[in-house]
Amino acid sequence: MLIGSYTPWLVVVSLLVAILASFTALDMANRVTTAPSSRISVLWLFGGGCAMGLGIWSMHFIGMLAFRLPIPLGYDLGLTAASLLAAIASSIFALWLVSRPTLPHTRLALGGLLMGCGIASMHYIGMSAMLMRPGIEYHSGWFILSVLVAVAASWVALFVAFRLRHNDTRLHHRIVPAVLLGVAIVGMHYTGMAAAQFPANSVCGAAAGDGLQTQWLGALVMVLTIGILAVVLLVSWLDQRQQAQLLRLRNQRLRSSLDDAEAELSQAALHDPLTHLPNRLLLQQRIDQALVDAELRGGRFAVMFMDLDGFKQVNDAYGHQTGDSLLVAVAARTRQLLRPTDVLARLGGDEFVLVVGIENDEDVATVANRIIQSIGKGNLVPGHELQITASIGIAICPDHAATERQLMGYADAAMYQAKEAGRNAYVVFAEWMSDSAEQQFRLLADLRRAIELNQLFLQYQPKVRVSTHQVSGAEALIRWQHPEQGLIPPDRFIRLAERSGVINDIGRWALNEACRQLRRWHDAGHDNWSVSVNLSPIQFGSPYLLQEVSDALETHRVEPRRLVLEITESAVMRDTDTSLRLLQSLARLGVGISIDDFGTGYSSLLYLKRLPATEIKIDHAFVRDLENSSEDVVIVSAIVALGHALDMDIVAEGVETAGQRAYLERLGCDFLQGYLLGRPVDPERFMQLHDLPRPRMVVAPEYQTSQGGHFLD
Repeated sequence: MLIGSYTPWLVVVSLLVAILASFTALDMANRVTTAPSSRISVLWLFGGGCAMGLGIWSMHFIGMLAFRLPIPLGYDLGLTAASLLAAIASSIFALWLVSRPTLPHTRLALGGLLMGCGIASMHYIGMSAMLMRPGIEYHSGWFILSVLVAVAASWVALFVAFRLRHNDTRLHHRIVPAVLLGVAIVGMHYTGMAAAQFPANSVCGAAAGDGLQTQWLGALVMVLTIGILAVVLLVSWLDQRQQAQLLRLRNQRLRSSLDDAEAELSQAALHDPLTHLPNRLLLQQRIDQALVDAELRGGRFAVMFMDLDGFKQVNDAYGHQTGDSLLVAVAARTRQLLRPTDVLARLGGDEFVLVVGIENDEDVATVANRIIQSIGKGNLVPGHELQITASIGIAICPDHAATERQLMGYADAAMYQAKEAGRNAYVVFAEWMSDSAEQQFRLLADLRRAIELNQLFLQYQPKVRVSTHQVSGAEALIRWQHPEQGLIPPDRFIRLAERSGVINDIGRWALNEACRQLRRWHDAGHDNWSVSVNLSPIQFGSPYLLQEVSDALETHRVEPRRLVLEITESAVMRDTDTSLRLLQSLARLGVGISIDDFGTGYSSLLYLKRLPATEIKIDHAFVRDLENSSEDVVIVSAIVALGHALDMDIVAEGVETAGQRAYLERLGCDFLQGYLLGRPVDPERFMQLHDLPRPRMVVAPEYQTSQGGHFLD
């Protein structure tokens, strides 16, 4: 047998090339997996596979060049190229396999077997490229061991590449795995070389023919391979830098977007959406800060509560869009009269609050007079001659109070004095007004405790179906039995509750109480009754309303269609898009929607037809003079026709005489409600009165159809 030897420095070079090829393979696995598009991923797959295959093949070829026999050696070009293709094919397959989303153990084992066989094929095809005569003999043990080493090295390479493919690309995370894989690949090659046995009379056929000569080929292979691998790694590094730069830019844009979103949320939480002025929450913070500054520096400031006179008439005559434009114009004009350190806020509706620093009482009069004169000049909304004035109430810190709540209450009380004095004026809070203001504070404090002390209760007014003359349900009306002042009218405490925010708690209680009572009526056999619950505009704007309605229905096991929510026309039209989305969500629950006080505000037919309302409630103002006003007959008839055309029921409230009832039945109303049909009573009395069918009320002859000159034919 011919005894071979190795050139030590070429063995070292082959090991370095193997490590470099392994490092390239790990980097390419990351490139293929993290490519921004499938097209780029395919390019990295084939480009990386070629570079990796060339590196493995080059290691093999350099290892072959390191091998020395006492005869000339050469390599057949075709078989050498075939061994290169085997290395490239194995590498492409390996990169494709580790780029899959998952790599179960069975697939990993099969992939390691196929890749190992490919690398072993590359090695032994390269060995056969020497065209030895007689042929190379292989020791079976070493041969099997070389194939096993190739399969094991391939399994380890696939496993490590798959694990590291999503890892960061820092150098020390890849060097150790690359060294281990490089040693394993080199170990396979030299195990295979150990299996080769060359007979003593062997001749290398490739050295005598047109084969590749080893004298110059070694240097060419090393330079070319290292150059290609270096270029691939350089391109990968540049791509990584570009992706990192893009990621930084994307993160910067995301951070900027988050900052903008945070600013918008802060703006929305602390500012009025219409005028962009501070809202009640931010106003409280500004007053508290002004109180701290006044205490530290000994200064004075005034809280000025401003309410527009005649604003409701503008809404009724011109619509809410014009009313909104007027509010924006008033805010802008008032803001121009103030200093940058002063505060102008909007509480809601046509109510504004100013916080103005002062040095003497004349400053208060000057500011108030300038605001009143500026608003009274008109020309606030182009194209409309609007006559608007302002009533202002003023409270001064520390002269009148030293807390935010007292300052607001005293300024509010002074504003009402300005309205009672004839409007279009300002009034500074005086001691004689304190009784009224203190009563408001006490009443509000009592109102906050009224729910837990069971002082609130509901009364129910019947709603009669015209077609059957039977009670179909009731409207729930809230009442307050004060322990000292007795029964307090709703008009007195509802407005106070709305201004303080307590209305949300009261409305939630009323909703649950009405559903609880409705369940009791259903259990008593009146499962066809429904109950109507009024929603305050403040409650209607609550983000929790939908969940509260759903919880009440579920808690008391009430059919959604038996609950009717009454919303005033003005509340619906204040923000039509938001109202439409909320009403559609409520309608999806299955509850009824009633448009209350219909005809008293500004309605857009375009929005009315989009509202998922189930009934329209005609305001009692049109019912009161129905017997004596042909205009009211025409209006009611038009509302009935409009509602029926939109598939809505028509409810008329305020029915107090038989004549009104006769007119409304003739005009086509579906339900009637009023003192003629029943006054509000407690639930037990309601059951006593309406537990059995009531006889049809006989209409006086003078109200029969033949005598009714105002009926429409």
